[in-house]
Amino acid sequence: MKQNLDVFVLSDGVGETALRVARAAFIQFPEMNTTFTKYPFIKKDDQLKSVLNLAKDKKAVILHTIVSKEICETINEFCQDNGIVYYDILNPIIGTFSQMTHQEPLRKKGLLHELDKNYFDMISAMEFTITNDDGQNPKGFAEADLVLLGISRTSKTPLSLYLANKNIKVANLPLGPTTSIPEQLWSVDRKKIVGLTNDMNVLLKIRRQRMIAYGLDPDTTYSDSDEIQKELDYSNEIYDKLKCPVINVADRSIEETAAIIMEKLNFNGYQNS
Repeated sequence: MKQNLDVFVLSDGVGETALRVARAAFIQFPEMNTTFTKYPFIKKDDQLKSVLNLAKDKKAVILHTIVSKEICETINEFCQDNGIVYYDILNPIIGTFSQMTHQEPLRKKGLLHELDKNYFDMISAMEFTITNDDGQNPKGFAEADLVLLGISRTSKTPLSLYLANKNIKVANLPLGPTTSIPEQLWSVDRKKIVGLTNDMNVLLKIRRQRMIAYGLDPDTTYSDSDEIQKELDYSNEIYDKLKCPVINVADRSIEETAAIIMEKLNFNGYQNS
C-alpha cells in the first residue's frame, strides 16, 4: 500500500523552480502517493500563517524558494518549532556563494523569470527569422530588426539564424538580376538593412562544390564566372540605391560577420549572456 504524502511548495515568485525540484526529488520514490500543492507569491502576512498552519495539520513537507531573508526565517522557525519537515532550496546555495565570493546577494525575487523571458524572446526571434528566410514573407520586413540582402552563397540564412539566437529578428532576401525586388524593401528604414557580398573566386569555388555535392555538372550558369559577376554588379547597384552598409563575408566566419553587423547597427544590447 502506497504511503500518502502532502508536499507544499512555497515561492515568492511563480513557484515553478521549487515545483520542478520537488517533482524531481519525489519521483525517485514511486511507492509514495505524493500530492503537490503550490503556493506562489508568498508574503509575510496572514496567507503565510494560514499555509504554515495547514502544513502542520496535514503533516506536509514544505519546500520553498523564498529569497527574502525575513520570510525564510519565519518559515524555518515555524517548521522547527512544530516538527515540520522542510527544505530551503535556494538559501544554502546562496549562502555558500556569498561566503565564497565575499559578496552580498541581491535577494531580489523573479530574476530567474527575467532569464526565462530572454529565452522566450530568443525563441520568438528564431521563429520570426525562419518565417522570413529567403524572401518568403516581404511583409515581415517592416517588423524585422534587421534585413539582410545578398546573392546566393553569401551566408544569409546561417547568419540570420545566428543573429536570431541573439534575440534579433532577421529577414533576408536573395538578390539576382532575374529576381524582382519586393516593394516593401524600399519602405524599410535604411539603418536596418545590411548588404552581403563575397569575392568572385570564393563564390566560384563554393558554387562548384555545391553542384558536385548534388551530383550535378559543376559547369553551369550558377557557377559561371561571368554570371556571378553580373550578380555581384546587380547587388552592388541595389546597395548603392539603398545606401546601406555592405559587408564582404569572404574568409569571415559567421561569428565575425555577426559581430560586425551588431557593432555597425548598435545591436550589442540584444546579446544573451
